[in-house]
Amino acid sequence: MSGLEHRQLVPEILDGLAAGDPRALASRRDLRRINALMFQANVMASLLRKFVPKPPRRILEIGAGDGSFMLAVARRMAGQWSEVELVMLDRVDLVTAELRSDFDRLGWTIEGITADVFDWAEAAEDERFDAITVNLFLHHFDDAQLVRLFTLMMPKAPLLLATEPLRAKLALTAARLLPAIGANDVTRNDAAQSVRAGFRGSELSDLWRAVNGKPIEERRAGLFCHVFVGASASADTGLISP
Repeated sequence: MSGLEHRQLVPEILDGLAAGDPRALASRRDLRRINALMFQANVMASLLRKFVPKPPRRILEIGAGDGSFMLAVARRMAGQWSEVELVMLDRVDLVTAELRSDFDRLGWTIEGITADVFDWAEAAEDERFDAITVNLFLHHFDDAQLVRLFTLMMPKAPLLLATEPLRAKLALTAARLLPAIGANDVTRNDAAQSVRAGFRGSELSDLWRAVNGKPIEERRAGLFCHVFVGASASADTGLISP
């Protein structure tokens, strides 16, 4: 038994730190490097190219963090997609003027929303998007919370595309090697916890089906990433690229 057969959720240190805490700032810098090492932006861009059939008008990112992940995605997509409105939802306001300028140069506009994802989703009943993107966020929630989140998000877009931690021995070993890149104590702790709370197999598909959604793809991507794409119950899957 590896201890990874089932998800194990433990609160992560970063979630309890103030946005301006020096340890939080250092950990977010670490996360940008970890995203790059995991090729997360490449993976998300490839999912968007494969499954979003035409250039979107509006994208919602939940758990947006400091925006660096979707900026990296936008840089890969801007040649094909222009005039995209990206709505970035996070419980901490990390949208800066520099970030807005970076997106402006790509022809994208951003709107930052600071709110709890559940509170916002319940209040924003009429909001609609062409796709919802999620990176390293779903693993923070237990199965019951994910069912609630999926229920709230499904009416808002025809597709949800997620890149999450892969729950595997190799990923956990890699998390323990993060001191080699100078990661601080917050990152070292949270990376291991993220792997233990991550996903494998059809776990997200099963939860998506529980709210009558249509799973499109769920698989391992590379050494450390687990991807999931789900269509809403009302989506015309014939218009979604296979």
